[in-house]
Amino acid sequence: MNTFTTLFLAAVTVSSGIEYWLARRQASHVRLHRDRVPDAFRDSVSLEDHQKAADYTLAKGNLDNVGRIVGIAILLGFTLGGGIDAIAAFWNGLGLGPIATGVGIVLTTLLASQLLELPLNLYQTFRIEERFGFNRTTPRQFAIDLGLQTALSIVIGAPLLALILWVMDSAGAQWWIPAWAILMAFSILMSWAFPTFIAPLFNKFAPLTDTTLKARIEALLERCGFRAQGIFVMDGSRRSGHGNAYFTGLGNNKRIVFFDTLVDSLNHDEIEAVLAHELGHFKRHHVLKMLAGTSLVTLAGFALLGWLSSEDWFYQGLGVREQSHATALLLFILVSPVFAVFLQPLVAYVQRRYEFEADDFAASQTRARYLVHALVKLYRENASTLTPDPLYAAFHYSHPPAAIRIDHLSAKI
Repeated sequence: MNTFTTLFLAAVTVSSGIEYWLARRQASHVRLHRDRVPDAFRDSVSLEDHQKAADYTLAKGNLDNVGRIVGIAILLGFTLGGGIDAIAAFWNGLGLGPIATGVGIVLTTLLASQLLELPLNLYQTFRIEERFGFNRTTPRQFAIDLGLQTALSIVIGAPLLALILWVMDSAGAQWWIPAWAILMAFSILMSWAFPTFIAPLFNKFAPLTDTTLKARIEALLERCGFRAQGIFVMDGSRRSGHGNAYFTGLGNNKRIVFFDTLVDSLNHDEIEAVLAHELGHFKRHHVLKMLAGTSLVTLAGFALLGWLSSEDWFYQGLGVREQSHATALLLFILVSPVFAVFLQPLVAYVQRRYEFEADDFAASQTRARYLVHALVKLYRENASTLTPDPLYAAFHYSHPPAAIRIDHLSAKI
């Protein structure tokens, strides 16, 4: 056991220990407040709905704890347990070229990891979501989605991996710079292509037919100086009872998408307020800021990988004898999340700040009370807990906790 093995195991232990401790705090806090609706929601959320949200949060938390243990077992099995070496030996035995072999090693390991986590996904969909009335996915639809996702991972992922591995093998010691550029260009391309070519493979997108609502949305877009390719309603109810709305695409390929469940549950004033919030992310340049931040972190990650890939102790410390650019890339993909956990509170803080800014923008374009009404409905209908543990929320929540967010908006009414 070398020094890096010790560091790796220590990071796994500490990060998983922190996650478990926070999960225990969350569960205790939610149970403690399960039998009383917070004062801010007493007139809008029934005790029955509040208790349903608490029970849903606890059920998901229990599954997350199991998933955490499974994830650690998979990680250790592939690294120190020799899983990657076994997969590498299989692909090396086929006598293929180094690029094809490397692509096979990486994709086989990642797809095997997803397969091992499949029982948890099935339990989440057909037990927890079903129990709380959210699941509308049939076993057939689940299988179709899984097959399509796997096919896309191979069809899209294999060429990208091949190109990056070719750069790693042929571009010299500074390979990580062009590899980073390729990955970022690919990410931008996928953001542009997703709404037109990929999303329709999974869902149907119909143009918004409510002429009154469409006119209000178009007036809001004009006030905000925002152009979109279209306003669409997605058949989200085919898989889930949860409601949402989002923007997708880049440049002239931007789309506004509402889940049909959201359109059915909110009135026109509330839908306009939700859309104004989403517009706020663009007007406050959050998308560009997140893209810039992701680019810098990815560049730093590639630079780190460029150094680690030439160090024997990196492979040996993670139990891998097969030293290649493919195994280096794979190890980095698997292991970096263990250390990235410690950056999570900072990322969550920035995301929550962006949500406040988007709420402020929405309040300047519509009436704040309409966004409050919409959020309360979404909290209730999505069974979002109103009483999260503050420390857990600070670590994990990308959106402000319900009470804090509503209080912030209520000050603008």
